[in-house]
Amino acid sequence: MTTQAKHDVFQALADPTRRSMLQLLAEKEMSIAEITDNYPISRTAVNKHLHILSTSGLVHSRKIGRETRFILTAEPLMEIQDYLLFFEHYWDDKLAALKKFTEEDS
Repeated sequence: MTTQAKHDVFQALADPTRRSMLQLLAEKEMSIAEITDNYPISRTAVNKHLHILSTSGLVHSRKIGRETRFILTAEPLMEIQDYLLFFEHYWDDKLAALKKFTEEDS
């Protein structure tokens, strides 16, 4: 039995083309043909990117007749937000220390 590997959200977002596709799909549901019209790459390449976005849970697809349409699924982005929030207090501490340092020299 072959189990399809699930792509990591961070891995999916590592590629600028996939990040751009997410921005497109945040605006509206689109077919592969509509998405392909926005990029200088082949439909096959677009399909591969969409597959990675889909297996990471970042996009959802549905069949309408012979057409497959895709749309952003934002919930997996919470993993990124949670990761960044974890480090936010470190930045706050560093910026506060920098502010204190610069004000002491004045």
